[in-house]
Amino acid sequence: HLTIADLLLCFSLPVRIMHHASSSFTISLLSCSVGTSVLYLNMFASILFMGFIAANYMKIFHSLETNFLMTTKASHIISVTVWFVLLAIATSYTILMLMTYEATQYHRTCEHFMNKRVKTLYLAIHTFAAISFLSVLFSLIFFYCKTFHRLRKIQQRQLGSSSTKLVKSCRNMSVLVIVFCFCFVPYHVVRFLYVLLQGHCSQVFYYIKETAVLISVCNICLDPVIYVFLCKDFRTKFNL
Repeated sequence: HLTIADLLLCFSLPVRIMHHASSSFTISLLSCSVGTSVLYLNMFASILFMGFIAANYMKIFHSLETNFLMTTKASHIISVTVWFVLLAIATSYTILMLMTYEATQYHRTCEHFMNKRVKTLYLAIHTFAAISFLSVLFSLIFFYCKTFHRLRKIQQRQLGSSSTKLVKSCRNMSVLVIVFCFCFVPYHVVRFLYVLLQGHCSQVFYYIKETAVLISVCNICLDPVIYVFLCKDFRTKFNL
């Protein structure tokens, strides 16, 4: 699912690049509607699926084999539901933007295309996104701290054989937390300020926001690191 999200983002990046390199109204509109929707679709699919990966480590602390939420069937249902919700939100935003955009001579930023209806949906989406981000961030930190605490207790008892699995889990959680924080924390801090100050931001702050977006899309480069550490089949296929 992370791979699918990354592939979608790769398709949208050329449009975003053309938006900044060209003064075309049509290109700018496509970038602010389709391109923006795909960008956030990738970002929040990645955020949510990283959260689900972290939640999977609950098996270490509790016997959850009989819990339906920990079954393969449940994971498929949850994944399909996530994609359905995200696609519905992205499609709604794209259609509303294309149907109600405001023609203006100045269209370097997407906000200049938005009318009141789009801005309302825009704020609602970002509120939902912020809640999702914070939920996953706190979950990742909680699972990492719990794993590390359990590992320390076992090591103090000198149960070397019992700590092997926890050492690997702690390492994997560290990779998830590092990639997540590097890619998504700077963006959400800057984005919060940008939305809060909407319409009153300097050009410099706009460039800071775009730099944060650039850092966030680095997750398509860092996701393979997650595959190496967390996916045994991936390591086997590439003899790692």
